[in-house]
Amino acid sequence: MPAPPQTVRRRKVFYIPGYDPFPARRYRELYRTEGAKQAEISDYGLHVEASSHDGPYGWHASGLIDDTRATADFEVLLWSDIVRDSMSNSIPGTYWQLIRTSWIYISSGTLRRLAVLPKGPLAAALYPIGVLILQLLAAVLAAHLVGWGLSTLFEAAALWAIGPGAILTWGSSLLYWTPFFAIVVLVLRWFKSQDRRIYAYYLMHDYAFSAGLKGATPPALQTRLDEFRGSIATALLQDYDEVLVVGHSSGAHLAVSILADILRANPNLPPKPALSFLSLGHVIPMVSFLPDAWQVRKDLQFLSERDEIVWVDVTAQGDGCCFALCDPVGVSGVSTREKQWPLVFSAQFSRTMAPERWTAQRRQYFKLHFQYLCAFENPLDYDYFQITAGPLTLGQRYATRAPSPSRIDVPVSKYTNTAP
Repeated sequence: MPAPPQTVRRRKVFYIPGYDPFPARRYRELYRTEGAKQAEISDYGLHVEASSHDGPYGWHASGLIDDTRATADFEVLLWSDIVRDSMSNSIPGTYWQLIRTSWIYISSGTLRRLAVLPKGPLAAALYPIGVLILQLLAAVLAAHLVGWGLSTLFEAAALWAIGPGAILTWGSSLLYWTPFFAIVVLVLRWFKSQDRRIYAYYLMHDYAFSAGLKGATPPALQTRLDEFRGSIATALLQDYDEVLVVGHSSGAHLAVSILADILRANPNLPPKPALSFLSLGHVIPMVSFLPDAWQVRKDLQFLSERDEIVWVDVTAQGDGCCFALCDPVGVSGVSTREKQWPLVFSAQFSRTMAPERWTAQRRQYFKLHFQYLCAFENPLDYDYFQITAGPLTLGQRYATRAPSPSRIDVPVSKYTNTAP
């Protein structure tokens, strides 16, 4: 069978990360190292180098796939500074976030609706709540044991030395309560210092950020999205064959809003460059199910109807941090008869990863949440590096791909309004 004709010689890729405080360099190194692995496995060429110009952080990739060369200019659309600012809460502030976020999801009925969908993201949402409560209980218990020990020793010594009296009561109380709060604080600080391994504070800040305005976009983030929109709109005026936007995790719903605004502002977008959107490991219902997320729902509905874009959504049931095979438009209750996107299918981690690696990593949920950006030992029809550095547009690559039959596209959200 002859290879399909080349349609992409030069591509611009915009990567929108999720709620991630880390620098953009992490994504370039991940692309470089994992791309080399995939190229060796799949027997094609891929060369990655740093960008040669000043400006936004990115890199350059050159692919030689099916004896056809294509190049890609990558740009990471960073909002990590906003993430870091939102994570700067004190320990009491984080516990206040726990109370407020839990109340928003429970009182609005959103938590009950999310429970209908795959349980991984809901478990991930409940995880920081449970862990933080356990940490507080552990801190209180440690403080109680120390205070009880000190006061008991004092009582024994005082009874032996001076007998019963007021000093016994006052001294016992003082020795119990004086270290109590200090120990609670020290234990909680120790737990927080271990959060690089536990992720309780990180996830709590993530969900609190999404729910802070009940689904509405925070002003600082909206300003940044406007900047991102300008960068993508500028690329659409340049000499590219494809402009590909990749939204990962929380970055998926940000990309939806950015692209919807671009298409509203440019109703007669020319066919070249092709505009493509790849959403990976999305968590869109965590936002779109909230009562004041009407703008996100409006953008989902609008984008799903457009002819000027190709939208492919890839998740995997092995990724416990995403809403696997959930059509974000359908479950948000905003599908119309004109809906044509997204094309929803699975990366099938259990089949595409080597059996020994899948067995070793199947409980490493955060690592698997980034597997979409990594190499597969047994790739099927999803290869991140062919998509981003290969000779075909996203639309041509998946022109005959059927959606996964097990996808969930029925309305689930309690809130389906697309206006205030």
